[in-house]
Amino acid sequence: MPAPLRLGLLGCGDIAARRTLPALLRTPQLRLSAVAARDTARAAAYADRFGGTPAASYEDLLTRADVDAVYLCLPTLLHARWAERALAAGKHVLVEKPLAATGADAERLFALAAGRGLVLLENFMFLHHGTHRKVTGLLDSGVLGSLRSVSAAFTVPPRPEGDLRHDPLLGGGALLDNGVYPLRASLRFLGGALTVAGASLRHSTRLGVDLSGAVLLTAPDGTPAQLRFGMEHHYRSWYEIQGAEGTLAVDHVYTTAAGHAPVIRLAAGRGTREIAVPAEDHFEAVLRFFATAVRERAAVEPHLRLLGEESRRQAALLDEVRARAVRVEV
Repeated sequence: MPAPLRLGLLGCGDIAARRTLPALLRTPQLRLSAVAARDTARAAAYADRFGGTPAASYEDLLTRADVDAVYLCLPTLLHARWAERALAAGKHVLVEKPLAATGADAERLFALAAGRGLVLLENFMFLHHGTHRKVTGLLDSGVLGSLRSVSAAFTVPPRPEGDLRHDPLLGGGALLDNGVYPLRASLRFLGGALTVAGASLRHSTRLGVDLSGAVLLTAPDGTPAQLRFGMEHHYRSWYEIQGAEGTLAVDHVYTTAAGHAPVIRLAAGRGTREIAVPAEDHFEAVLRFFATAVRERAAVEPHLRLLGEESRRQAALLDEVRARAVRVEV
């Protein structure tokens, strides 16, 4: 087995400590080499817990010879800026979603990565889970017939005061935080030619961010995708795909716990059945994919290209949603 890919952590976000870095410790293809945070004590604490050495600054981490790739776990509006700097420094980049808040940023980043022969991957874990592979297989089998609609939602309970998701200067708000999940699922099922037919956003005047919203997307053949998202709700994480001959639906699909065995509910013709999917840690799955993309790119090139195309189109759709949305101040 080749030596592990040496990873530098840029930003000590909560998701890194809770899910990504524990998964990294179970992924032999990767090793944490360095950690950088605005608070050097926090960087040292992460290094003590997960390995590697604390770096003096973000800039220092990007110059280190013992860092092959960067896992970028910063607030949303810092993603594009530091992904660009990491790519310019010659590092492969795995970046938390959303990779970019605008279409222009996404296009610039992928052009830079392509020009330097580097891997740039947006960390949508659910796309690497066995559930999604099984759903894709069912769709390819034609069991649903021609697709007629997609419905999807990702909603979470209210965030506590002071949460980063409430800070507009850091890219807070429901659209960028959880709205991108059903948006990304729709792109995978209906393709990149989706356009925004309508949208609404509930905007907090006190916080300066959107608390929830809905989007209607339309494919070139008229197939709609109806999406809901928010951070003032009962928790829901699901999608449903309806075809001319059947319907399938999955719950707990975007943030699936490592020990959870998902169930795909399939109704076709007059029959219904439940299809069990084995439990797996999709954080481990995306880390393995990233390491393979860096070390054996040809083995995953078609999938990597698809993911990049979806990331670019997703960022452009965010521009369209903001431009078309009816905003209700609350």
